[in-house]
Amino acid sequence: MARLKPDAPVIHDGCTITESRFGAYCEIGAGSRIAHSQVGDYSYCDRYADIANAEIGKFANIASFVRIGATDHPLDTAACHHFLYRSADYWDDVQNDATFFAHRTSRRARIGHDTWIGHAAMIKPEVTLGHGAVVAAGAVVTKDVAPYTIVAGNPARPLRDRQPPEIAARLVALAWWDWPHDALRAALDDFRKLDAETFLERYER
Repeated sequence: MARLKPDAPVIHDGCTITESRFGAYCEIGAGSRIAHSQVGDYSYCDRYADIANAEIGKFANIASFVRIGATDHPLDTAACHHFLYRSADYWDDVQNDATFFAHRTSRRARIGHDTWIGHAAMIKPEVTLGHGAVVAAGAVVTKDVAPYTIVAGNPARPLRDRQPPEIAARLVALAWWDWPHDALRAALDDFRKLDAETFLERYER
């Protein structure tokens, strides 16, 4: 599917979009569902991603069948079924529980810049992935992930650093993800060829 203008987001067929905003150069894979979320510039998700109540940074790489902000059911009440809050689906004389939905929407997942979330991973509500973090395929992330850390498993645990802490801190400070589009193009060969430390030495001010 072509972009309507060069930096317009691309929404592929079969997507369901509810009260969400997309930055420049975004792409949303076929069959995905995005609700009450914000997706930053250059970020994309592959097929059948399910993203709710999330703030996604720039340059996020989200694989197919990922779920971010997976919603919970009430556990303290006598029942956990959604008839408690989707009540109007069952009775004509009652409204849905607006307070419950407002609380659910407020529980934001936050995905940093330059992150990678592998196939079929799940990010729970109120979890933050730091900039540069990587989530392995199939992982279930229930706690915050530090910047430039790779996590795997269920529940997800740190596997190793993506970059050494001192390099990670310098990359966060450089914040290349905020560079203008033309500056990214000008540095493209260096992004492709240089290791992170050499890149930093060339572009740090």
